[in-house]
Amino acid sequence: MSWFKRTTKGIRTSTEDKKDTPQGLWYKSPTGKIIDTEELAENFYVSPEDGYHVRIGSQIYFDLLFDEGKFKELDKKISSKDPLQFEDSKTYKDRLSAAQKKTKLSDAVRTAVGKSNGNQLVVACMDFAFIGGSMGSVVGEKIYRAADYALQKKIPLLVISKSGGARMMEAALSLMQMAKTSAKLAQLADAKIPYISLCTDPTTGGTTASFAMLGDINIAEPGALIGFAGPRVVKDTTGQDLPDGFQTSEFVLEHGFLDFITHRKDLKRKVNLYLDLVLNRPVVKA
Repeated sequence: MSWFKRTTKGIRTSTEDKKDTPQGLWYKSPTGKIIDTEELAENFYVSPEDGYHVRIGSQIYFDLLFDEGKFKELDKKISSKDPLQFEDSKTYKDRLSAAQKKTKLSDAVRTAVGKSNGNQLVVACMDFAFIGGSMGSVVGEKIYRAADYALQKKIPLLVISKSGGARMMEAALSLMQMAKTSAKLAQLADAKIPYISLCTDPTTGGTTASFAMLGDINIAEPGALIGFAGPRVVKDTTGQDLPDGFQTSEFVLEHGFLDFITHRKDLKRKVNLYLDLVLNRPVVKA
């Protein structure tokens, strides 16, 4: 019966090849709700059953905010250097190269200008996929330049924050961006040019302590984590149990740090409604 014997031991077919459905066809939200990925995209990457807002990148926000997805990207090719020659388990240069290769981004923020409901708008949007959206010298410089562009052209500015905070590999150079961006935003305020800050999940650390909380209005998506130190750090430091929903956008709104929370599908309409009102423009129905 030698013809019946297995000649190669073990199962040779990979798990991916054995699946009946293609990988990535379904998305499972943190609450366990399962949704078809095409339906998720059509619903602005929001789970329809529980309203969970999936983290998305700058390109999707640009497509959402700019008319017909048309925009001009600003300062596209700026990338970080390694002046401190930082190294932990990897060199900072290697981490930057790996992040750039994986995300196809130059750094953790993209800036662009285009029309939104027919009016010019400058948008700076952070990408969490690039080293956790951490704020380094390039992030600070690009937000500074975006604010300066808005100042020179007299165009409103929207900054979309999605960050774990300062980039430790740049140490004090990263922390300097807090003062740098705040000073430029003060010039924008003096010129009476509207600045809107949108906090998405997560907005923490140095971003929260600077430009993310300096908007003429500060708004957020539902359920976003917003704070300086995270809940675990706060609990370990204070030794106290934290209230339900601590540091969620709903909790932050209740305590007066936000002006309103908006569903992603209403973002473009509400941003432009605010700008129409404060700039005394005719209200455009989206």
